[in-house]
Amino acid sequence: MAKQTARSISQHGSQHGSQHGSQQGAQQGSQQGTQQGKTPEAKSRGEQAMRAAEKAPELDGLIHERMRLGIVSALAANESLTFGELKELLKTTDGNVSVHARKLEDADYISCAKSFVGRMPKTEYRLTEKGRLALEKYLNHMEALIRAARER
Repeated sequence: MAKQTARSISQHGSQHGSQHGSQQGAQQGSQQGTQQGKTPEAKSRGEQAMRAAEKAPELDGLIHERMRLGIVSALAANESLTFGELKELLKTTDGNVSVHARKLEDADYISCAKSFVGRMPKTEYRLTEKGRLALEKYLNHMEALIRAARER
C-alpha cells in the first residue's frame, strides 16, 4: 500500500506542475542521502555483524523452545534428574515436562530410564552425547548472534 501511495503522489505531483514535482524530488533525494549517509566505519561494523550472524548455523528449533532449553540446560549441569526434579526446577506442570521431554527423547537428545523405588515409579533423564553436542552448537550460535549485535 505504501508503494501505491508513493506512486500516486508522484503522479499527482507531475500532473500539477513542475514546481511541486521538483520539491518532492528534492525531499526524496535528501531522504536517500540520509539513509546512505552512514560513515564507512558504521557500514563496516554493520557488515561485520551481518557476516558473523550469517556464518552461524540455523538455530536448533527443538532446543530453542523455552521449556526444552530448560530441560537440556538442567541436564547439562547435572548427571541426571528425575521427572519430579525437572518439574520442580522448571516450575511447570507434569504435562509440560512429559510433552517436551518426549520430543527431546524422540530426537535422541535425552535418554529416559523408568524404574520403581518400592511401589513408586521413578523416571530419570540424562543428556545424551547427541544432546550435549546440539546444546553446544546452539550456545555457539547464540554467542555469535550476541557478538554481532554488540558490534553494531
